[in-house]
Amino acid sequence: MCGIALTVSGIRINISSLPFDSTSLNRQSENLLISLDDLKEALRRRGPDSLGVKKVTLQHNEKQISSFIEHDETLLCSANEDSNGELHFIGATLQLRGTVPLVQPLVDASRNILVYNGEIFGGLQLASDCNDAEFLMQTLGNCCSCGSCLTGNCVKCGKGSITDVLSTIKGPWAIIYWQDSSRTLWFGRDAFGRRSLLVHWPTEDDSTFLLSSVSPVAPDQQATENEAHNGIENRSYWEELPCGVYSMHVDASNSNGFLVGEVQIHEYTNSTLKELIKWERISVVPSSENLQTFCPKFSRGQQDVHSASLETVPCEAGSTQNSIPMRAHMLLNVLKESVIRRTSLYTIYQAVISGIKQEKFVPVAILFSGGLDSMILAALLDQCLDPTYEIDLLTVSFDGELAPDRKSAKTGLKELKRVAPSRRWRLVEIDADLSDLVSETSHVMSLINPANTYMDLNIGIALWLASCGDGWVSADDNDDTHARIKYKSNARILLVGSGADEQCAGYGRHRTSFRRGSWLGLDEEMKLDMQRIWKRNLGRDDRCIADNGKEVIVQMIPRINADP
Repeated sequence: MCGIALTVSGIRINISSLPFDSTSLNRQSENLLISLDDLKEALRRRGPDSLGVKKVTLQHNEKQISSFIEHDETLLCSANEDSNGELHFIGATLQLRGTVPLVQPLVDASRNILVYNGEIFGGLQLASDCNDAEFLMQTLGNCCSCGSCLTGNCVKCGKGSITDVLSTIKGPWAIIYWQDSSRTLWFGRDAFGRRSLLVHWPTEDDSTFLLSSVSPVAPDQQATENEAHNGIENRSYWEELPCGVYSMHVDASNSNGFLVGEVQIHEYTNSTLKELIKWERISVVPSSENLQTFCPKFSRGQQDVHSASLETVPCEAGSTQNSIPMRAHMLLNVLKESVIRRTSLYTIYQAVISGIKQEKFVPVAILFSGGLDSMILAALLDQCLDPTYEIDLLTVSFDGELAPDRKSAKTGLKELKRVAPSRRWRLVEIDADLSDLVSETSHVMSLINPANTYMDLNIGIALWLASCGDGWVSADDNDDTHARIKYKSNARILLVGSGADEQCAGYGRHRTSFRRGSWLGLDEEMKLDMQRIWKRNLGRDDRCIADNGKEVIVQMIPRINADP
């Protein structure tokens, strides 16, 4: 949807009950000051259709805590400033669903406040013309607010819990929600961290609590051009928020009258989702029958994966030849259904946008290397998208035509044209020289933060450049002179095959794990990959791509009947 942020001040926050390392309360943080304007500017860079701010002021007296919602940033006058807490909610919306323009944060009649960055592709039933943030606001407004129910239906009021609602959502999401009647702040992200949400826990020298989709660059955090070119700073102000549903109930301390809040984390309540997170497979070691069912064989003399003819032959008489093709067929059907969900619910597909002719409008692009994952996504998207739409294939190279990914992308384009000749495919060639990207490197360093390795930086720059969509296309598809013209993709949705290597053992370390520990060793390595993908990959990727005003659709491989 674009991005969200929150600042909390004037509340003494306790995170000691969290199950992960909470030593940040005792460490000295960097001497940084992140202002409300810094957060707004970082979100505004993403090119939202709208950006809004709401402020909740909590006033404490001897009898009760009172809350006041303001629709601007003017401070509320108070008699005792030490007894006040302030929560600023920031919502930036790139609207792709719904028929009525929407401005976040949303506020309902019960004074609840929502900022939401995500998509609802299933789990909750909403109409195709409904905006998912509005629908979620209504659903959360019907949840228990008496404070005695964290999961299941409340024994007092009979209403469901917020944890149950968020656990039901199928799709990527990050959320910040204020339930006014219970004075409880809810926040969190989906189980795989497909939407970024960074956190700054309060420290000894900085009591502010911050949440943000992206790390803003404060004035004293700006890297010099030399720093950007020669190294990466180790910034520790922000952390990736571990996936989960969190709550913080705000109350008054009996001893000194200060406002206090204790942060708690709640398990997802969806049993299928919990199984996916645990990554406990029913069968890890294949049977001898499965191993002997098929032997893939390439035609003699063919080394290129695109030109190779894959012939499947039984290795042993009497083997069940239909078992693997049937499973592969089932997986492709589930993948196709997943792509349909992610490319058919948006309003932009159903009307001409901003006067652009329908046949020239490109609603979706694919980050394209010509590898297996992007080729499969492109082929599936062709089957799911109206044939009048063109599809942009975005490919980045730091070595011109010599880069392996550029070569495979061009070979992949030929194959796509062969299997889908009626589709207009546009290969957008984005060329760059790392030595010329000094200012861009500095900016991407702030986007990948808190990640801080050279690999993170290299991946981040490639994703950022690809999502810019600013490159070259062939002047004539039938012209062999290789003439190119400038082109910038206007697609607002980017389909990405992130997670395929983690789920299908595509990295070299997976081969090493198999050699060392056979199937059990491989399974453990893949389990580790999936349980840390939120921290190592998806949050970083979301920040780099969304910075260019794009909606990232991470097409992970779904389990049959369990698409998350």
